[in-house]
Amino acid sequence: MDNADGPKANETDGGAGKDRDTAVSERRFRFLVAGYAVSSYGTFLNMVALNLFVYETTGRALAMGLFMAVRLASGFVAGLVVGGLLARFSAKSIMLWANVGQGGVMLVLILAPESLVTGALMAVSVVIGACGTLFMVALRSSIPEMVGEDRRAWANSLSITGRSLAMVAGFASAGVVVSLVGYTAAFLLDMATFVVCAVTVALLPIAGGKGAGGTTPESAKDAPKAGKGGGRWRPVAFLALAAAPGMGLMVALRGVDAFGSSSHNAALPIYSTSLDASNPAIFVSAFWCVWALGNIGAQQVIQRYTQRTGRTVGALGFGYGTVVMSAAFIAAFAGFPLAVTAVIALIAGAADGLTEVAYTSHLQTLPATLRGHAFGLSATFENLGFGVGMILVAAALDRFSPLAVVGWSHGAAIVVAAVFLLRVAGLRRRAEHAGRTGRAGLRKEEAVEGRPDRGDRDGAEVSRG
Repeated sequence: MDNADGPKANETDGGAGKDRDTAVSERRFRFLVAGYAVSSYGTFLNMVALNLFVYETTGRALAMGLFMAVRLASGFVAGLVVGGLLARFSAKSIMLWANVGQGGVMLVLILAPESLVTGALMAVSVVIGACGTLFMVALRSSIPEMVGEDRRAWANSLSITGRSLAMVAGFASAGVVVSLVGYTAAFLLDMATFVVCAVTVALLPIAGGKGAGGTTPESAKDAPKAGKGGGRWRPVAFLALAAAPGMGLMVALRGVDAFGSSSHNAALPIYSTSLDASNPAIFVSAFWCVWALGNIGAQQVIQRYTQRTGRTVGALGFGYGTVVMSAAFIAAFAGFPLAVTAVIALIAGAADGLTEVAYTSHLQTLPATLRGHAFGLSATFENLGFGVGMILVAAALDRFSPLAVVGWSHGAAIVVAAVFLLRVAGLRRRAEHAGRTGRAGLRKEEAVEGRPDRGDRDGAEVSRG
Protein backbone atom coordinates (compact mmCIF):
# COMPACT_ATOMS: atom_id res chain seq x y z
CA MET A 1 0.00 0.00 0.00
CA ASP A 2 2.84 2.37 0.83
CA ASN A 3 4.38 1.75 -2.56
CA ALA A 4 1.07 2.37 -4.29
CA ASP A 5 0.46 5.65 -2.52
CA GLY A 6 4.04 6.91 -2.64
CA PRO A 7 4.28 7.83 -6.31
CA LYS A 8 1.09 9.87 -6.12
CA ALA A 9 2.38 11.93 -3.24
CA ASN A 10 5.75 12.35 -4.89
CA GLU A 11 4.11 13.26 -8.15
CA THR A 12 2.07 15.94 -6.42
CA ASP A 13 5.10 17.33 -4.62
CA GLY A 14 7.11 17.12 -7.80
CA GLY A 15 4.44 19.01 -9.77
CA ALA A 16 4.24 21.76 -7.16
CA GLY A 17 8.02 21.97 -7.03
CA LYS A 18 8.18 22.22 -10.81
CA ASP A 19 5.62 25.04 -10.79
CA ARG A 20 7.66 26.89 -8.17
CA ASP A 21 10.86 26.40 -10.16
CA THR A 22 9.14 27.64 -13.31
CA ALA A 23 7.84 30.75 -11.54
CA VAL A 24 11.27 31.52 -10.11
CA SER A 25 13.04 31.01 -13.45
CA GLU A 26 10.52 33.22 -15.24
CA ARG A 27 10.86 35.96 -12.63
CA ARG A 28 14.65 35.86 -12.98
CA PHE A 29 14.36 35.96 -16.74
CA ARG A 30 12.13 39.04 -16.54
CA PHE A 31 14.85 40.80 -14.52
CA LEU A 32 17.42 39.73 -17.10
CA VAL A 33 15.26 41.08 -19.93
CA ALA A 34 14.88 44.36 -18.05
CA GLY A 35 18.67 44.69 -17.85
CA TYR A 36 18.97 43.66 -21.50
CA ALA A 37 16.41 46.30 -22.50
CA VAL A 38 18.38 48.98 -20.66
CA SER A 39 21.60 48.02 -22.43
CA SER A 40 19.73 47.82 -25.76
CA TYR A 41 18.60 51.39 -25.20
CA GLY A 42 22.27 52.29 -24.84
CA THR A 43 23.09 50.39 -28.03
CA PHE A 44 20.50 52.24 -30.11
CA LEU A 45 21.37 55.55 -28.48
CA ASN A 46 25.02 55.17 -29.42
CA MET A 47 24.16 54.10 -32.96
CA VAL A 48 22.87 57.63 -33.51
CA ALA A 49 25.16 59.55 -31.15
CA LEU A 50 28.37 57.85 -32.27
CA ASN A 51 27.60 58.28 -35.97
CA LEU A 52 26.90 61.98 -35.41
CA PHE A 53 30.08 62.29 -33.34
CA VAL A 54 32.18 60.53 -35.99
CA TYR A 55 30.86 62.87 -38.68
CA GLU A 56 31.38 65.98 -36.53
CA THR A 57 34.89 64.87 -35.54
CA THR A 58 36.12 63.89 -39.00
CA GLY A 59 33.85 65.98 -41.23
CA ARG A 60 33.60 63.09 -43.70
CA ALA A 61 30.66 60.85 -44.49
CA LEU A 62 33.15 58.16 -45.52
CA ALA A 63 34.30 57.95 -41.90
CA MET A 64 30.77 57.05 -40.81
CA GLY A 65 30.73 54.26 -43.37
CA LEU A 66 34.10 53.00 -42.17
CA PHE A 67 32.91 53.10 -38.56
CA MET A 68 29.85 51.00 -39.43
CA ALA A 69 31.94 48.61 -41.55
CA VAL A 70 34.36 47.96 -38.67
CA ARG A 71 31.44 47.41 -36.31
CA LEU A 72 29.83 44.87 -38.64
CA ALA A 73 33.16 43.14 -39.32
CA SER A 74 33.72 42.76 -35.58
CA GLY A 75 30.29 41.20 -35.20
CA PHE A 76 31.09 38.90 -38.12
CA VAL A 77 34.28 37.63 -36.45
CA ALA A 78 32.57 37.31 -33.06
CA GLY A 79 29.92 35.11 -34.63
CA LEU A 80 32.64 32.71 -35.80
CA VAL A 81 34.22 32.26 -32.36
CA VAL A 82 31.30 32.55 -29.95
CA GLY A 83 30.32 28.87 -30.30
CA GLY A 84 33.78 27.83 -29.16
CA LEU A 85 33.64 30.30 -26.28
CA LEU A 86 30.30 28.88 -25.12
CA ALA A 87 31.90 25.42 -25.20
CA ARG A 88 34.53 26.59 -22.70
CA PHE A 89 32.88 29.31 -20.61
CA SER A 90 29.47 29.82 -19.06
CA ALA A 91 26.89 31.97 -20.81
CA LYS A 92 26.76 34.16 -17.71
CA SER A 93 30.46 35.02 -17.88
CA ILE A 94 30.25 35.83 -21.59
CA MET A 95 27.19 38.04 -21.08
CA LEU A 96 28.80 39.77 -18.11
CA TRP A 97 32.12 40.55 -19.78
CA ALA A 98 30.38 41.60 -23.00
CA ASN A 99 28.65 44.38 -21.04
CA VAL A 100 31.79 45.23 -19.06
CA GLY A 101 33.70 45.52 -22.33
CA GLN A 102 31.15 47.85 -23.89
CA GLY A 103 30.94 50.04 -20.80
CA GLY A 104 34.73 50.12 -20.48
CA VAL A 105 35.36 51.16 -24.06
CA MET A 106 32.82 53.98 -23.74
CA LEU A 107 34.79 55.21 -20.72
CA VAL A 108 37.97 55.11 -22.81
CA LEU A 109 36.27 57.28 -25.43
CA ILE A 110 35.10 59.77 -22.80
CA LEU A 111 38.57 60.09 -21.26
CA ALA A 112 40.55 60.03 -24.52
CA PRO A 113 42.51 63.21 -25.31
CA GLU A 114 41.64 64.96 -28.56
CA SER A 115 44.68 63.52 -30.35
CA LEU A 116 43.53 59.95 -29.65
CA VAL A 117 39.80 60.36 -30.31
CA THR A 118 39.97 58.74 -33.76
CA GLY A 119 41.74 55.67 -32.39
CA ALA A 120 39.28 55.50 -29.49
CA LEU A 121 36.38 55.60 -31.94
CA MET A 122 37.80 52.63 -33.84
CA ALA A 123 38.21 50.77 -30.55
CA VAL A 124 34.59 51.54 -29.69
CA SER A 125 33.51 50.24 -33.10
CA VAL A 126 35.40 46.96 -32.65
CA VAL A 127 34.30 46.30 -29.06
CA ILE A 128 30.65 47.34 -29.51
CA GLY A 129 30.29 45.19 -32.64
CA ALA A 130 31.97 42.11 -31.15
CA CYS A 131 30.47 42.30 -27.66
CA GLY A 132 26.98 42.94 -28.97
CA THR A 133 27.14 39.71 -30.96
CA LEU A 134 28.65 37.76 -28.06
CA PHE A 135 25.91 38.87 -25.68
CA MET A 136 23.10 38.17 -28.14
CA VAL A 137 24.30 34.67 -29.03
CA ALA A 138 24.96 33.75 -25.38
CA LEU A 139 21.48 34.94 -24.39
CA ARG A 140 19.53 33.28 -27.18
CA SER A 141 21.37 29.98 -27.09
CA SER A 142 20.90 29.68 -23.31
CA ILE A 143 17.19 30.48 -23.08
CA PRO A 144 16.08 26.79 -23.06
CA GLU A 145 18.30 26.18 -20.01
CA MET A 146 17.07 29.35 -18.29
CA VAL A 147 13.29 28.90 -18.62
CA GLY A 148 12.81 25.38 -19.99
CA GLU A 149 12.12 24.05 -23.47
CA ASP A 150 8.36 24.60 -23.25
CA ARG A 151 8.72 28.31 -22.38
CA ARG A 152 11.34 29.32 -24.93
CA ALA A 153 8.83 30.99 -27.30
CA TRP A 154 7.50 33.08 -24.40
CA ALA A 155 11.04 34.02 -23.38
CA ASN A 156 12.04 34.91 -26.95
CA SER A 157 8.94 37.06 -27.35
CA LEU A 158 9.60 38.85 -24.06
CA SER A 159 13.23 39.62 -24.92
CA ILE A 160 12.27 40.89 -28.39
CA THR A 161 9.58 43.12 -26.85
CA GLY A 162 12.16 44.62 -24.50
CA ARG A 163 14.57 45.20 -27.37
CA SER A 164 11.87 46.81 -29.55
CA LEU A 165 10.85 49.20 -26.77
CA ALA A 166 14.52 50.06 -26.25
CA MET A 167 14.97 50.70 -29.97
CA VAL A 168 12.10 53.18 -30.07
CA ALA A 169 13.34 54.95 -26.93
CA GLY A 170 16.95 54.98 -28.13
CA PHE A 171 16.23 56.32 -31.60
CA ALA A 172 13.64 58.81 -30.36
CA SER A 173 15.77 60.25 -27.57
CA ALA A 174 19.21 60.22 -29.22
CA GLY A 175 18.83 63.55 -30.98
CA VAL A 176 17.30 65.18 -27.92
CA VAL A 177 19.99 63.85 -25.57
CA VAL A 178 22.84 64.96 -27.83
CA SER A 179 21.37 68.40 -28.48
CA LEU A 180 20.50 69.09 -24.84
CA VAL A 181 23.41 67.62 -22.88
CA GLY A 182 26.11 67.00 -25.47
CA TYR A 183 28.13 64.00 -26.58
CA THR A 184 30.01 63.42 -23.32
CA ALA A 185 26.81 63.15 -21.29
CA ALA A 186 25.29 60.90 -23.96
CA PHE A 187 28.31 58.60 -23.80
CA LEU A 188 28.13 58.56 -20.00
CA LEU A 189 24.46 57.59 -20.19
CA ASP A 190 25.37 54.90 -22.71
CA MET A 191 28.10 53.55 -20.42
CA ALA A 192 25.65 53.51 -17.49
CA THR A 193 23.21 51.30 -19.43
CA PHE A 194 25.88 48.66 -19.93
CA VAL A 195 26.81 48.85 -16.25
CA VAL A 196 23.16 48.26 -15.29
CA CYS A 197 22.98 45.19 -17.54
CA ALA A 198 26.30 43.87 -16.21
CA VAL A 199 25.09 44.20 -12.62
CA THR A 200 21.83 42.44 -13.51
CA VAL A 201 23.72 39.54 -15.09
CA ALA A 202 26.12 39.34 -12.14
CA LEU A 203 23.29 39.10 -9.60
CA LEU A 204 21.26 36.43 -11.38
CA PRO A 205 22.00 32.68 -11.65
CA ILE A 206 22.13 32.10 -15.41
CA ALA A 207 22.37 28.64 -16.93
CA GLY A 208 23.93 27.72 -20.25
CA GLY A 209 27.30 27.55 -21.93
CA LYS A 210 30.28 25.31 -21.12
CA GLY A 211 29.61 22.95 -24.00
CA ALA A 212 27.35 20.12 -23.02
CA GLY A 213 27.00 21.29 -19.44
CA GLY A 214 23.33 22.02 -19.93
CA THR A 215 22.63 19.11 -22.23
CA THR A 216 20.50 16.18 -21.28
CA PRO A 217 22.02 12.73 -21.71
CA GLU A 218 19.67 12.04 -24.62
CA SER A 219 20.60 15.18 -26.54
CA ALA A 220 24.26 14.74 -25.75
CA LYS A 221 24.11 11.20 -27.12
CA ASP A 222 22.45 12.38 -30.33
CA ALA A 223 24.69 15.40 -30.89
CA PRO A 224 27.45 15.00 -33.50
CA LYS A 225 30.92 14.87 -32.01
CA ALA A 226 33.53 17.42 -33.06
CA GLY A 227 36.58 16.43 -31.10
CA LYS A 228 37.86 17.27 -27.63
CA GLY A 229 37.06 20.61 -26.07
CA GLY A 230 34.21 21.29 -28.47
CA GLY A 231 36.40 21.18 -31.58
CA ARG A 232 37.09 24.01 -33.96
CA TRP A 233 34.28 26.38 -34.87
CA ARG A 234 34.01 25.42 -38.52
CA PRO A 235 33.09 21.71 -38.34
CA VAL A 236 30.90 22.14 -35.28
CA ALA A 237 29.08 25.13 -36.76
CA PHE A 238 28.25 23.32 -39.95
CA LEU A 239 27.35 20.15 -38.07
CA ALA A 240 24.84 22.31 -36.21
CA LEU A 241 23.20 23.33 -39.48
CA ALA A 242 23.16 19.71 -40.67
CA ALA A 243 21.62 18.48 -37.40
CA ALA A 244 18.05 19.28 -38.48
CA PRO A 245 16.47 19.16 -41.96
CA GLY A 246 16.22 22.60 -43.58
CA MET A 247 18.25 24.35 -40.86
CA GLY A 248 21.00 25.45 -43.27
CA LEU A 249 18.47 26.94 -45.68
CA MET A 250 16.79 28.69 -42.76
CA VAL A 251 20.05 30.38 -41.72
CA ALA A 252 20.76 31.29 -45.35
CA LEU A 253 17.34 32.91 -45.59
CA ARG A 254 18.15 34.88 -42.45
CA GLY A 255 21.29 36.20 -44.15
CA VAL A 256 19.35 37.19 -47.29
CA ASP A 257 16.75 38.84 -45.06
CA ALA A 258 19.55 40.89 -43.43
CA PHE A 259 20.65 41.88 -46.94
CA GLY A 260 17.11 43.12 -47.60
CA SER A 261 17.07 44.97 -44.28
CA SER A 262 20.14 46.95 -45.32
CA SER A 263 18.15 48.32 -48.27
CA HIS A 264 15.28 49.84 -46.31
CA ASN A 265 17.64 51.16 -43.64
CA ALA A 266 19.69 52.98 -46.27
CA ALA A 267 16.72 54.05 -48.40
CA LEU A 268 14.50 55.44 -45.62
CA PRO A 269 16.43 58.73 -45.14
CA ILE A 270 16.47 59.31 -48.92
CA TYR A 271 12.77 58.54 -49.30
CA SER A 272 11.95 60.69 -46.28
CA THR A 273 13.89 63.61 -47.76
CA SER A 274 11.84 63.35 -50.95
CA LEU A 275 8.67 63.63 -48.85
CA ASP A 276 9.80 66.55 -46.67
CA ALA A 277 13.20 68.00 -47.48
CA SER A 278 12.97 70.55 -44.66
CA ASN A 279 12.56 67.95 -41.91
CA PRO A 280 13.29 64.42 -43.16
CA ALA A 281 13.75 62.97 -39.67
CA ILE A 282 10.02 63.14 -38.94
CA PHE A 283 9.02 60.42 -41.38
CA VAL A 284 11.93 58.15 -40.39
CA SER A 285 11.14 58.46 -36.68
CA ALA A 286 7.41 57.97 -37.22
CA PHE A 287 7.99 54.95 -39.44
CA TRP A 288 10.18 53.17 -36.89
CA CYS A 289 7.82 54.02 -34.03
CA VAL A 290 4.85 52.48 -35.87
CA TRP A 291 7.03 49.52 -36.89
CA ALA A 292 7.93 48.95 -33.24
CA LEU A 293 4.24 49.10 -32.24
CA GLY A 294 3.51 46.33 -34.74
CA ASN A 295 6.46 44.31 -33.45
CA ILE A 296 5.39 44.66 -29.82
CA GLY A 297 1.78 43.84 -30.68
CA ALA A 298 2.91 40.67 -32.45
CA GLN A 299 4.86 39.61 -29.36
CA GLN A 300 1.75 39.95 -27.20
CA VAL A 301 -0.24 37.81 -29.62
CA ILE A 302 2.52 35.19 -29.78
CA GLN A 303 2.79 35.01 -25.99
CA ARG A 304 -0.95 34.43 -25.64
CA TYR A 305 -0.94 31.91 -28.47
CA THR A 306 1.83 29.82 -26.90
CA GLN A 307 0.21 29.99 -23.45
CA ARG A 308 -3.16 28.86 -24.80
CA THR A 309 -2.03 26.16 -27.22
CA GLY A 310 1.44 25.14 -25.97
CA ARG A 311 2.70 25.42 -29.56
CA THR A 312 5.30 27.68 -31.18
CA VAL A 313 4.97 29.41 -34.53
CA GLY A 314 7.76 27.23 -35.94
CA ALA A 315 9.52 27.12 -39.28
CA LEU A 316 6.44 27.87 -41.39
CA GLY A 317 5.81 31.01 -39.36
CA PHE A 318 9.36 32.11 -40.13
CA GLY A 319 8.94 31.54 -43.88
CA TYR A 320 5.54 33.19 -44.23
CA GLY A 321 6.56 36.02 -41.90
CA THR A 322 9.61 36.76 -44.06
CA VAL A 323 7.43 36.96 -47.18
CA VAL A 324 4.92 39.32 -45.54
CA MET A 325 7.63 41.47 -43.96
CA SER A 326 9.60 41.84 -47.20
CA ALA A 327 6.46 42.63 -49.22
CA ALA A 328 5.45 45.24 -46.63
CA PHE A 329 8.83 46.97 -46.75
CA ILE A 330 8.63 47.12 -50.55
CA ALA A 331 5.12 48.61 -50.35
CA ALA A 332 6.33 51.21 -47.82
CA PHE A 333 8.32 52.92 -50.61
CA ALA A 334 5.55 52.78 -53.22
CA GLY A 335 4.27 56.31 -52.54
CA PHE A 336 1.02 55.45 -50.79
CA PRO A 337 -0.69 58.08 -48.59
CA LEU A 338 0.82 58.45 -45.13
CA ALA A 339 -2.11 56.71 -43.41
CA VAL A 340 -1.70 53.67 -45.66
CA THR A 341 2.08 53.71 -45.18
CA ALA A 342 1.52 53.70 -41.40
CA VAL A 343 -0.57 50.53 -41.71
CA ILE A 344 2.13 48.99 -43.90
CA ALA A 345 4.79 49.85 -41.30
CA LEU A 346 2.60 48.25 -38.62
CA ILE A 347 2.33 45.06 -40.70
CA ALA A 348 6.08 45.05 -41.37
CA GLY A 349 6.79 45.33 -37.65
CA ALA A 350 4.35 42.55 -36.76
CA ALA A 351 5.78 40.23 -39.42
CA ASP A 352 9.32 41.07 -38.29
CA GLY A 353 8.41 40.16 -34.73
CA LEU A 354 6.90 36.88 -35.89
CA THR A 355 9.98 35.89 -37.88
CA GLU A 356 12.30 36.79 -34.99
CA VAL A 357 10.48 34.55 -32.50
CA ALA A 358 10.02 31.70 -34.99
CA TYR A 359 13.65 31.73 -36.08
CA THR A 360 15.12 31.95 -32.60
CA SER A 361 12.79 29.28 -31.20
CA HIS A 362 13.62 26.91 -34.05
CA LEU A 363 17.39 27.20 -33.58
CA GLN A 364 16.88 26.59 -29.87
CA THR A 365 15.60 23.08 -30.65
CA LEU A 366 19.19 22.04 -31.41
CA PRO A 367 21.17 20.19 -28.71
CA ALA A 368 23.06 22.47 -26.32
CA THR A 369 26.39 21.23 -27.71
CA LEU A 370 25.49 22.68 -31.13
CA ARG A 371 23.18 25.55 -30.29
CA GLY A 372 25.85 28.18 -29.57
CA HIS A 373 27.69 27.35 -32.79
CA ALA A 374 24.47 27.61 -34.81
CA PHE A 375 23.57 31.00 -33.33
CA GLY A 376 27.14 32.18 -33.86
CA LEU A 377 27.13 31.14 -37.51
CA SER A 378 23.71 32.75 -37.90
CA ALA A 379 25.08 36.03 -36.51
CA THR A 380 27.95 35.77 -38.99
CA PHE A 381 25.53 35.32 -41.90
CA GLU A 382 23.41 38.23 -40.69
CA ASN A 383 26.37 40.60 -40.33
CA LEU A 384 27.70 39.50 -43.72
CA GLY A 385 24.33 40.01 -45.41
CA PHE A 386 23.79 43.41 -43.84
CA GLY A 387 27.36 44.58 -44.47
CA VAL A 388 27.45 43.51 -48.13
CA GLY A 389 23.97 44.92 -48.55
CA MET A 390 24.97 48.34 -47.22
CA ILE A 391 27.81 48.53 -49.75
CA LEU A 392 25.73 47.45 -52.75
CA VAL A 393 22.66 49.41 -51.74
CA ALA A 394 24.63 52.63 -51.19
CA ALA A 395 26.02 52.31 -54.72
CA ALA A 396 22.63 51.43 -56.20
CA LEU A 397 20.81 54.34 -54.56
CA ASP A 398 22.99 56.76 -56.54
CA ARG A 399 21.42 55.46 -59.75
CA PHE A 400 18.04 53.96 -58.91
CA SER A 401 15.00 54.96 -56.88
CA PRO A 402 14.50 53.74 -53.30
CA LEU A 403 11.53 51.64 -54.46
CA ALA A 404 13.61 49.85 -57.09
CA VAL A 405 16.51 49.16 -54.72
CA VAL A 406 14.30 47.95 -51.87
CA GLY A 407 12.22 45.97 -54.36
CA TRP A 408 15.06 43.82 -55.69
CA SER A 409 16.72 43.49 -52.28
CA HIS A 410 13.63 42.29 -50.44
CA GLY A 411 12.48 40.49 -53.58
CA ALA A 412 15.53 38.23 -53.21
CA ALA A 413 14.38 37.43 -49.66
CA ILE A 414 10.90 36.58 -50.93
CA VAL A 415 12.33 34.16 -53.53
CA VAL A 416 14.54 32.38 -50.97
CA ALA A 417 11.61 32.29 -48.51
CA ALA A 418 9.45 30.59 -51.17
CA VAL A 419 12.15 27.95 -51.68
CA PHE A 420 12.36 27.48 -47.91
CA LEU A 421 8.57 27.05 -47.59
CA LEU A 422 8.57 24.43 -50.36
CA ARG A 423 11.38 22.62 -48.54
CA VAL A 424 9.48 22.64 -45.22
CA ALA A 425 6.30 21.44 -46.94
CA GLY A 426 8.24 18.56 -48.52
CA LEU A 427 9.75 17.57 -45.16
CA ARG A 428 6.31 17.55 -43.57
CA ARG A 429 4.82 15.37 -46.29
CA ARG A 430 7.64 12.86 -45.87
CA ALA A 431 7.25 12.93 -42.09
CA GLU A 432 3.50 12.37 -42.30
CA HIS A 433 4.02 9.51 -44.75
CA ALA A 434 6.63 7.96 -42.45
CA GLY A 435 4.24 8.38 -39.53
CA ARG A 436 1.41 6.58 -41.34
CA THR A 437 3.77 3.79 -42.41
CA GLY A 438 5.15 3.45 -38.90
CA ARG A 439 1.70 3.27 -37.32
CA ALA A 440 0.54 0.69 -39.83
CA GLY A 441 3.61 -1.47 -39.15
CA LEU A 442 3.13 -1.09 -35.42
CA ARG A 443 -0.50 -2.21 -35.54
CA LYS A 444 0.56 -5.28 -37.50
CA GLU A 445 3.33 -6.03 -34.98
CA GLU A 446 0.94 -5.58 -32.06
CA ALA A 447 -1.53 -7.98 -33.61
CA VAL A 448 1.16 -10.60 -34.08
CA GLU A 449 3.18 -10.14 -30.90
CA GLY A 450 0.64 -8.60 -28.53
CA ARG A 451 2.86 -5.62 -27.55
CA PRO A 452 0.51 -2.66 -26.95
CA ASP A 453 3.12 -1.03 -24.72
CA ARG A 454 5.42 -0.26 -27.63
CA GLY A 455 3.77 3.10 -28.46
CA ASP A 456 3.33 4.63 -31.91
CA ARG A 457 6.16 7.15 -32.19
CA ASP A 458 8.21 6.69 -35.32
CA GLY A 459 10.96 9.16 -34.56
CA ALA A 460 10.37 11.32 -37.62
CA GLU A 461 9.60 14.70 -36.13
CA VAL A 462 9.51 18.20 -37.59
CA SER A 463 8.69 21.52 -36.02
CA ARG A 464 4.99 22.23 -35.72
CA GLY A 465 3.31 25.36 -37.00
